[in-house]
Amino acid sequence: MKKIVFWMILILVVSVAGFTAEENVDQLIAKHLEARGGLAKLQAIQTMRITGKMMYGPMELPINIEFKRPNQIRIEIAVQEQTIVQVFDGKQGWSINPLAGYQGGKKDAQPMSPDETKEFEVQADIDGPLVDYAKKGHKVEYAGQESVEGAQAYKLKVTLKNGTITTMFLDADTYLDVKDSSKMNIRDTEVENDVIYSDFKEVDGMLMAHAMEIKAKGAPEGQKMIFEKVELNVPVDDARFVMPEKAPEAPKVPGVSS
Repeated sequence: MKKIVFWMILILVVSVAGFTAEENVDQLIAKHLEARGGLAKLQAIQTMRITGKMMYGPMELPINIEFKRPNQIRIEIAVQEQTIVQVFDGKQGWSINPLAGYQGGKKDAQPMSPDETKEFEVQADIDGPLVDYAKKGHKVEYAGQESVEGAQAYKLKVTLKNGTITTMFLDADTYLDVKDSSKMNIRDTEVENDVIYSDFKEVDGMLMAHAMEIKAKGAPEGQKMIFEKVELNVPVDDARFVMPEKAPEAPKVPGVSS
């Protein structure tokens, strides 16, 4: 009789463990989306504009981020009276960085590397990787619980279709994002970083983080971003995502050396 009870308990434990590891992934995602405002409201967002500032050492750098469905993103960061631009147009990534390189930097638009383009393609997804993850080619696994910033959080291991592995931490009480820990390959170098989310505020019925801290593994401190304004479904011209053609060279003046 004791053996029968033992095996019944063992079967029950195994069954519950299997339910937790597999079925609970979709349940956690559903609760997370509901906590944010619901899937219907999220998918009703066609465009989004975020304005704020990024803390870079003693400097505060103005930042502007624009999203547009199906998967376009434009990031602008003002630095030393110059503007760094990073864009994914739905197929290709490109950037303008007047502070990079030599002889005054690269003021013309430059295509991103394949690795950078893959990362920006994921960032351009307004819904995030958890929505319809299987259709997008991602894999999501339940990875237990862990304490983050003094609060218990559920862990979801997300393997993106581009190979990046991200562990997402969802607050066990609110089901909102607490932290993302990612491993990605940029130019043949593995990069690990954490993103901490905080200061959630309601925007048109959606709860959105208005503060983020990005910290690379081994770095003494992270970069903080404060979002002062988040606007949903505002006009965003498609031209904002089109890679500009290289400016034509000025004609040479006879007798004047360059």
